[in-house]
Amino acid sequence: MEAGRMQHGGVDLAWQRLPGRGPCLVFLPGYRSNMTGDKAQALVALCEERAQSLLLFDYSGHGASGGAFTDGTISRWTADALAVMDSQAEGKLVLAGSSMGGWIALLAALARPDRIAGFVGMAAAPDFTEALMWQTMTPADRAVLQRDGVLHLPSAYGEPTPVTWALIEDGRRHLLLGSGIKLRSPVRLLHGQADADVPWETALRLAQQIESEDVQVTLVKDATHRLSRPGDLLLLRTTVAGLLDL
Repeated sequence: MEAGRMQHGGVDLAWQRLPGRGPCLVFLPGYRSNMTGDKAQALVALCEERAQSLLLFDYSGHGASGGAFTDGTISRWTADALAVMDSQAEGKLVLAGSSMGGWIALLAALARPDRIAGFVGMAAAPDFTEALMWQTMTPADRAVLQRDGVLHLPSAYGEPTPVTWALIEDGRRHLLLGSGIKLRSPVRLLHGQADADVPWETALRLAQQIESEDVQVTLVKDATHRLSRPGDLLLLRTTVAGLLDL
């Protein structure tokens, strides 16, 4: 695995790359996640076995990349993804996005339609800043967010999650679920029905909105948002391998 860093927007972005045959699989991690997680490493093992090219990276403010997390927005993280993809991956791409990474991957696919050979969403969370943050906040929380510019929300995964007003405002410029999504490559959506963070119905809405005729949704009744149990990771590997073989 090759590793490197590149400058983008005044920040060092960390990436890892596995040379191999195309199309190149690109993993896009979730909100406050990074390229060292279980799903990313499952895809590393899969691509090593297949001699498949793979690109991993961390958004600004995440993992091994520079920058402050609270400076991040959907626009900035999408620009990070495009910068790394454009400079470190050649030819056709299969994008695999987890949670927020599913939203970023959709935006990246729409920005580079001629390069996209496939899309995999794992508990994909398009529009989450509006539907799952702003719309679920109490009036008091909204007032604090607008007054202070940041609100710290409790998280089941560790330290409280900082949510910025800039993230909410910027997210509104990238909402996808209200109209057709001009993605025409094969699409595979995986979602757990025990997901307490992103409703599994989101996958069905995505399937309806995506214009591709080749869209498959797999619901796992007892899987949570993490989708990282051995069986979940096996499903991910099988799904991605099938898409790469099309």
